[in-house]
Amino acid sequence: MQTQTQARGLRRRTGAVVAALAAVAALLFGATGAAAQPAGLPASAEGETYVIGTDTTFAPFEFRDSSGEMTGIDMDLIRAIGESQGFDVEIRSLGFNAALQALSSGQVDGVIAGMSITDERQEIYDFSEPYFESGVQMAVDENDDETRGYEDLAGKTVTAKTGSEGEAYAKSIAEQYGFTVNSLDQSATMYELVKSGNAVAVFDDYPVLAYGIAQNNGLKTVTDKVPGGSYGFAVDKGQNPELLAAFNDGLAELKASGEYQRILDEYLADPAAAQPSTFLDLLTSSMPALMKGLGNTLLVTAISFALAMVLGLVFGFFKVSRNVVLRGIATTFVNIFRGTPLLVWAFFFYFGIPQLTGQPINIWVAAVLTLSLNSAAYITEIVRGSIQSVDPGQLEASRSLGLGYGKSMQKVVVPQAFKMMTPSLINQLIIMLKDSSLLLAIGFAELLYQGQQIYAANFRITETLFIVAVIYFVAIMLLTKLANAVDRRFNK
Repeated sequence: MQTQTQARGLRRRTGAVVAALAAVAALLFGATGAAAQPAGLPASAEGETYVIGTDTTFAPFEFRDSSGEMTGIDMDLIRAIGESQGFDVEIRSLGFNAALQALSSGQVDGVIAGMSITDERQEIYDFSEPYFESGVQMAVDENDDETRGYEDLAGKTVTAKTGSEGEAYAKSIAEQYGFTVNSLDQSATMYELVKSGNAVAVFDDYPVLAYGIAQNNGLKTVTDKVPGGSYGFAVDKGQNPELLAAFNDGLAELKASGEYQRILDEYLADPAAAQPSTFLDLLTSSMPALMKGLGNTLLVTAISFALAMVLGLVFGFFKVSRNVVLRGIATTFVNIFRGTPLLVWAFFFYFGIPQLTGQPINIWVAAVLTLSLNSAAYITEIVRGSIQSVDPGQLEASRSLGLGYGKSMQKVVVPQAFKMMTPSLINQLIIMLKDSSLLLAIGFAELLYQGQQIYAANFRITETLFIVAVIYFVAIMLLTKLANAVDRRFNK
């Protein structure tokens, strides 16, 4: 990444020199118009590979199809523009808020996620020319015949997507019509909130609502479309100007060729309705993606637990050490990582460290650091408590027989302590496996993340989450039995 950045910087400086020479030539030889390259023109994006962040829970703009591939209006657009302008894209599904954090921290070069261009965002990001003019509609449960408009919302709760035009519009009229807005981060969960009766209506972008209704999401629209904002492609302020220029050029070419309209029509003109399917059909189609997520969950848990055990043992012995400095180090470590939420550390390691160091961090590294350091703090206390639970007379007896402190701990105290700590370590392993689901917030493709991707496209939230829960239950039960068998084998 550093080499690529340096290369881009060299091309920008070279481009500036070429532009200056071209300007001089224009003055000397009377060159006009297209013959002169304007000063400050961004370097070409051709031949580059850009990392693009997105949120694949916003159908029809970005979602995953039945095979797990990222598709939608935004996905087709960025790929078509990249092809026409000669650059490659690596798309990362992170979630909307996480994608913006990744852009600010330099983890991605650009974001395309149905993002409205607002004055506040323009202070932080540079936007392309608008590629879609949106609008807001209100929808209610398909069986709700009482809520026909805004005037029926008095004293009730509605929902909207955090940071969206729907949220902004709902809040702008909330006082006038006397309702409360409950903001969530996904369209699919908003629709479920309405169907469950916890919200009477949802405000969302009209193409998203139209697509969801076509997929039998159980809602119906009851208001006309209100003109909303414009969607734009974003880069960090002052960064990647060549990518932004290439996006604008490519968008203009797609519009001129008719390809842009073809992409829109594919998803908006007549959205294909979801074919009626049974629970078995859903189970069969979703299992490959869920098994991939389960594999990632088990692997990150295993790696993190091994590292946590090493750290926990070291700091656990520090805690019972006679050295006040070692005890202080261990106590500080435990207080920091046991006293702060795991999710905070996930965001810090994946987004914060790159901003501090200027170097991106692999999502697997961030995930392992998050889980292992958090769990190590608890294992430290498990080790300390188990060692201190051994009868002090055991240590005194071994010392009276001529064994030193170190040998007494190694041969007498620790073996007994390990037997006592094993059930707690097994419990901590199970907790770590479940805590790995929080990593979906940074886009780590674990089990719950894969389930989220599935129901974002088919809107079958309850059934999908039931399948995910069963997989978690089976995995945890098998892991518990395996751990208990190992415990019986080594702690007879």
